[in-house]
Amino acid sequence: MYRSGNPALNDSTFQKSAYKDAPWWEGYESNMMTIEGVAEKTGLLLLITATTALFTAFSMPDSAPLILVGAFGGLIVALIVIFSGSTNPMLICTYAALEGLVIGGITWYFEVGLDLPGIGILAAFLTFMILASMIAIYRAGLIRWDRNLAIAVYSSMFAIILIYIFSIIGAVTGLFQVPYIHDATPVGIAFSLFVVGIGALCLVADFDFIERGVQMGAPKQLEWRAAFGLMVTLIWLYLEILELLAKIAIYSRR
Repeated sequence: MYRSGNPALNDSTFQKSAYKDAPWWEGYESNMMTIEGVAEKTGLLLLITATTALFTAFSMPDSAPLILVGAFGGLIVALIVIFSGSTNPMLICTYAALEGLVIGGITWYFEVGLDLPGIGILAAFLTFMILASMIAIYRAGLIRWDRNLAIAVYSSMFAIILIYIFSIIGAVTGLFQVPYIHDATPVGIAFSLFVVGIGALCLVADFDFIERGVQMGAPKQLEWRAAFGLMVTLIWLYLEILELLAKIAIYSRR
């Protein structure tokens, strides 16, 4: 099995050995994980995220502190789910709600702070368009998640993560700034396009991993874990598309 690049999905996600104390693993043969079940739970998580995002966006700037609550709370909950292997629906729904606080606040900043009205709706539309397109491409067999593609995507993700880490360190310390990547320039736009492309390929990895879980006959409870993993990728993709659109809009004004 080729490991998913998503930290929420790994080789042990759909293996019994990772859930030694889970009583639901035994006698699950009549209630197994399905693609449809994962889709339904992902839809619910998306609805929760959209609801809290809209609440935050429409109550800004008074609700600005909720962005930090969502950022730190979402990170903590995500780490708990990932490292504990939790399939608890309440915990995973809490993650979706907290991430909505972050998305709503950041979207408001782009729309109002940068005077880019409607950019949030467009970013959401493009995110779902990419999701639908990658599903269609994957189901048609036009792209396969194999070892070569995995190496290429993982290498790119590692480079992106390193660049973002250096960028954050430089911004926090004020000692240096990583040039171009956050600027509304052709280079900055090209970088964001590259990151969005890698995010789209990560969706393919998630689809493949989820499909393998279904083929392995994993219990239905793991649909929540699969939906959580897919949400992690979708949230990242939305934020990257939001930044890409902002760069394009600002550059076009010049």
